[in-house]
Amino acid sequence: MNAASPARLSRLLAMVPYFLARPGIKLSTAAADLGLTQKQLTKDLEQLFLCGLPGYMPDDLIDIEFSSGYVHVGFTAGMDRPLKLTGTEANALIIALRTLLDTGAVDADAVRRAMAKIEAAVGGTPSSAVSTVDAAPTADEPVRQRIRSAVTDGVALEIRYYTPSRDEVTERIVDPIMIKAVDGHSYLEAWCRSSDAVRLFRFDRVLDAEPLDEPSAPPERAPAHTQPAGASTLTDDLPTARIEIDPDARWLLEYYAVDLDTDDADLAEDVAVTATLRYGSPQWLERFLLGFGGRVRLAEPTVDGDVAEAVKATAAAARARY
Repeated sequence: MNAASPARLSRLLAMVPYFLARPGIKLSTAAADLGLTQKQLTKDLEQLFLCGLPGYMPDDLIDIEFSSGYVHVGFTAGMDRPLKLTGTEANALIIALRTLLDTGAVDADAVRRAMAKIEAAVGGTPSSAVSTVDAAPTADEPVRQRIRSAVTDGVALEIRYYTPSRDEVTERIVDPIMIKAVDGHSYLEAWCRSSDAVRLFRFDRVLDAEPLDEPSAPPERAPAHTQPAGASTLTDDLPTARIEIDPDARWLLEYYAVDLDTDDADLAEDVAVTATLRYGSPQWLERFLLGFGGRVRLAEPTVDGDVAEAVKATAAAARARY
């Protein structure tokens, strides 16, 4: 079997248990469930069909039928259970959930339950350094609860908000639109009636929030959004940069908000690929590129200043120190 990219290998390992639990599922339905195109899913199944147990005779290979438009698994070659999380994978998930919990943009109890399930799945606490389930819980502050409730219920909010640039506290009535999490902070995006414009209100600067007995009604001239009120987003509406990724750095596709320009099932393993990366700030993008030591590069100039020149200058200054 040819080597698969990390993203594709992960799909292939999980695919047989998925189809085994859904006998006769329609190919198009499975593709939608798995977030793939039918072409990509078909290519994955064609590769699975050539995998199996040592010996690799016909009776040793995975038997999976999909030519009729429906998928049936005949022989699993032992791949009949979903893969278990490794300790490293569990730690990564716990850290990510801990970060999400700290933003305050989500239901803290739901996040803690997810963390507890992950720890239980790996047979206990993955690492005392990152475990948070048994530690003292982070308070899910009433103000944050009321903000989330107002967004979910679609009602207006009266808030007291601290503006550090002016060192003042103001009282406003706002019409919530959605909650966003950017660069580790949670924001309420809302129509501010005082400013007569859309504004972002950082959660930790909202001193008080009281839902009003009237619906949230941003005017028609407010910017349009693709997500409904009440949705949270980590990457939507962030700036993007087109990057080129060397073969030995493709693993970043598993960990960052990156969209490949080409279906990864069509990619050769020894060529650089181009993709679109979402990022929070030019400073973050500069650190990101420097961290890969030239294995990840900008394919096009960005709109947020000359990041490429900043990267070159920083790299030159670092070399000059040696």
